[in-house]
Amino acid sequence: MESAITVEGLRKSFGSREVLHGIDFQVQAGSVFGVIGPNGAGKTTTMRCLLDIIRPSAGTLRVLGQDPRHGGPGLRRRIGYLPGELTLEARVTGRRLLDHYEAVSGPVSPGRIDELAERLNLDLDRHTRKLSKGNKQKLGLIQAFMHEPELLVLDEPTSGLDPLVQQEFLAMVQEARDRGQTVFLSSHVLSEVQQAADEVAILRDGRIVTVATVDALRESAVRHLRFTASGITADDAGALLGRVPGVGGVEVLTAGDGVELTAVLEGSIGPLVQALSRLELTDLVLEEPDLEESVLRLYGNNGNGRRGNGSRRREPQEEGSSHA
Repeated sequence: MESAITVEGLRKSFGSREVLHGIDFQVQAGSVFGVIGPNGAGKTTTMRCLLDIIRPSAGTLRVLGQDPRHGGPGLRRRIGYLPGELTLEARVTGRRLLDHYEAVSGPVSPGRIDELAERLNLDLDRHTRKLSKGNKQKLGLIQAFMHEPELLVLDEPTSGLDPLVQQEFLAMVQEARDRGQTVFLSSHVLSEVQQAADEVAILRDGRIVTVATVDALRESAVRHLRFTASGITADDAGALLGRVPGVGGVEVLTAGDGVELTAVLEGSIGPLVQALSRLELTDLVLEEPDLEESVLRLYGNNGNGRRGNGSRRREPQEEGSSHA
């Protein structure tokens, strides 16, 4: 399958500080590729290099078959871009602003802008200075999607959107993929990307930790297990679980005529099922895979990926305000 984006050995330094350390990945044409990482991991830097907003310090980039440094306006018109820090002209209405973007990006199908505005519940006749953060984000999404570009590059696209609009955005992404467009999006929220992406790259401290499909991540994800069994001692039940690959964190909750234990499973469920089939189970709860916990483990549990109060840590220098 043809690659829409190819990145080989990408490095980027700001002064003496290197923020991308030789990353490699490919995005297949017609797919949705998500980049997950804590704030400051290098997601925005990568996107800005791909769009030739900043120049890499080393490495090879190909975007829609071209070197972005030489693609010029012709390549840029084939791309829809939503920056992570969106700055809009404040003295015009949303409709006038989109007219300007249409003149830059190329033709837009009649009625397309109004259709997107209706889906996102945005009044295009209000001045942009009166728009909330969420409504400004909607305007940014419209300008990225409206000309149906071959490639969509979306940096934290659901920032400021309410849950209903987030679901509408995800529907727009799936429709774009169905039309053969390629979508490259970033987020620090795993649940957002796992709903949309075919493949995910996990980025930490300017390095790719892993690239995998969402299904592969789910197969290796963490599951929490609780069960009650009769006719077995706590020691014997713990020893049985201890021989199962991927099982850890075994804890006895109660003991007596029966035993209740909790454990954590990381990996395939098959060996666990075989082990439990030897027990006289009276209760069993196996939670859905916790992808969030798995990704935090890949981050190294250093705190950068921890869910908290939503504060954003900017990437050095390159994370400044950008115009759509």
